[in-house]
Amino acid sequence: MKVESSIIQNKFLRVQALNYGASLFEVFHKKKKINLILNLGSKENYRYKHPSVGSTCGRYAGRISNSKFKIGKKKFILNANEGKNTLHGGKIGFSILPWKKIKQTKDKIVFQLNSIDKDQGFPGNIVVNCTYQLNNKFLIIKYEYKSNKSTHVNLTNHSYWNLEKNKKVMIYDHELKLNSSKYLQINKNLIPTGRFKNVKKSVYDFLNFENIQKKLNYFKNKKIKIKFKGFDTTFVVKKNTRNYVGTLKNNNTNIKVDFFSNLPGVQLYSAQNLNYKKKLFPYQGICLETQYFPDAPNKKNFPRTLIKPNKRYTCFTKIKIN
Repeated sequence: MKVESSIIQNKFLRVQALNYGASLFEVFHKKKKINLILNLGSKENYRYKHPSVGSTCGRYAGRISNSKFKIGKKKFILNANEGKNTLHGGKIGFSILPWKKIKQTKDKIVFQLNSIDKDQGFPGNIVVNCTYQLNNKFLIIKYEYKSNKSTHVNLTNHSYWNLEKNKKVMIYDHELKLNSSKYLQINKNLIPTGRFKNVKKSVYDFLNFENIQKKLNYFKNKKIKIKFKGFDTTFVVKKNTRNYVGTLKNNNTNIKVDFFSNLPGVQLYSAQNLNYKKKLFPYQGICLETQYFPDAPNKKNFPRTLIKPNKRYTCFTKIKIN
C-alpha cells in the first residue's frame, strides 16, 4: 500500500498525518514557523521498521513481561520482540501497519485498523479508530476500539517532541513539569515490579518545572548500563478535574505544550536509545506517551486493560500548543 499523507489546519496549527502507523508527521506552529516533532524524513521510511516515530503504538503500548498473560484460565503467548518480552505490540505492531483513512474534514482525520484474532498472539478481532482533530490551539488525539473477544489493549501516540527551531539541537534546553508524585519501579529489563515509588527527593521529581539536561546529567554521571542513561519511566498521573498530565516548554523558542488525558499514566522517554539511519540521534526528542501502565495484564494492582467483548472503549489526549 502507498504511503498517503493527510493535512488538517487552522490559523494556529498545521498537522500532517500518514496512513502508515496512523503517524503524526508534522505538528507545525504557524506563528513560530516551527515543526514541533521529529519525523523520519522521507515518508516512504514509514513502511518499514522504525522507532515508532510519531506513530500509534498497539495493540499494547509498552512492555509485557515474558510475552504472555492469562485471561481467566487461558494462557496467551505473544510475539517477543525485546528479548523475552513484548514491546509495543510485537514485531509487527500497529506503528508500522497501513491504516485506512475513513474520514477527513478540514479539521479532522480518522484512521481505522482491523487487527485479527491471534495477531502477534493477542486474542480477538479488534477494530481501532484513531482520530486527529484540531480545535483552536488544541490537537486532540482520540482512540476508539472494540473487540469480539476479551483482550488487553493499550494505545498511545509515540511522538518525539523537540521545540527547538533546529531539530539537530538536543532536548537539553527543554523544561518539563508532570502532575505526578509517584512512578513505577522497574527491573533491569524495564518491566514494572508492581511497586509505586514516591518522586520526592529523587531524580523523578517533576512536580515543578525541571531542566531536562540537569536531570539527564544524573544518569550520565552514574556508572550504569547504557539503556538506563535517561528516562524510560511510567509516571502515575494525579487525578484532577482538568485531566492535566504535564507541560513541556522551551525558553529559546518560547513554546509551551500542555498535555491532558483521561489515561492513568504517562511514559516519559528521553530518547537515549534513539538511532535511525544517521537521521535521528539519542536525546534529540522527548516522548510523553499517555497510556495505561506497562505489564498491566500481569499486575493485578494496576488499572485494568482487559476489555470485554463487543463493548466500545474510548480514550483521549488533548495537547494545547502555545
